[in-house]
Amino acid sequence: MAFPQNRSRRLRRTEVLRRFVRETRLSVDGLVYPLFVQPGEGVRKEISSMPGVFNLSVDELVKECREVRQLGLPAVLLFGIPESKDELGTGAYADDGIVQRAVRAVKREVPDLMVITDVCLCEYTSHGHCGKIEDGEVANDPSVELLAKTALSHTRAGADVVAPSDMMDGRVGAIRQALDVNGFQHTPILSYAAKYASCFYGPFRDAAHSTPQFGDRRGYQMDPANAREALREVALDIEEGADMIMVKPALPYLDVIRQVRDTFNVPVAAYQVSGEYSMIHAAARNGWLDLERAMLESVTSIQRAGASIIFTYFAKDLARKLAC
Repeated sequence: MAFPQNRSRRLRRTEVLRRFVRETRLSVDGLVYPLFVQPGEGVRKEISSMPGVFNLSVDELVKECREVRQLGLPAVLLFGIPESKDELGTGAYADDGIVQRAVRAVKREVPDLMVITDVCLCEYTSHGHCGKIEDGEVANDPSVELLAKTALSHTRAGADVVAPSDMMDGRVGAIRQALDVNGFQHTPILSYAAKYASCFYGPFRDAAHSTPQFGDRRGYQMDPANAREALREVALDIEEGADMIMVKPALPYLDVIRQVRDTFNVPVAAYQVSGEYSMIHAAARNGWLDLERAMLESVTSIQRAGASIIFTYFAKDLARKLAC
């Protein structure tokens, strides 16, 4: 019996051939590097559960952003750690808040770097939840008012894109209205539209000091068992005015990314969150896998699933690798 003429291995024989026929091609153009900014000067404190990731003062953040831009990365995402916290998270929308100061500094010193700001209250509230507490629960509508104030203050400081991550109902519409009536019609909203109540956020909470002081966030973040609900959330956010949407986390929800990509004609982002990053580093430190290959394979899978924008703490390492 003659061997079949079709031999799939022909196109796998050499690295040149493999690269020549590759279907998914990583590029720095869609990568976003998340950064944490805190008060002080000359602060560069490594986060113990996130190797190579730091809490930075504004001056050190600017240095980091210069390096980010030199590597060809187009954008950063800023998270703020305030001087103090209170019940209403007033530091989130203060004109002189830590993120507002950071945005002004970065746009002054690295003007062609796109600055995206995380719009949420959890890092700024004394209770660690993403909104105002009433009768022991996060009150949706009063929280939305505070989130709109936060987005507006970030935009006034110079943010290029605002990214609400709280999962309150109606917050995209409220933010769009607040931006529009104040003359910021051209500022895009990148909504964390399908944000799951995930265990993979643990290292982030070390970095941002945002662990809830009571209960958890399952009352407003999505149930990990649900995929159809994600499509509904995305549809609602687009209807309210979201220009781009995000699925978060990424690797445990590749199926959701694919369904969103196939259903909607807007740019789709995915966030390779802190736990995804840290578990790869932990396995590599134990000699269980190759760090560089795991980085490339994991991020490639996120893009292959349908995300054209990827938020990842590997962004700088990827930029260096892709430049080779």
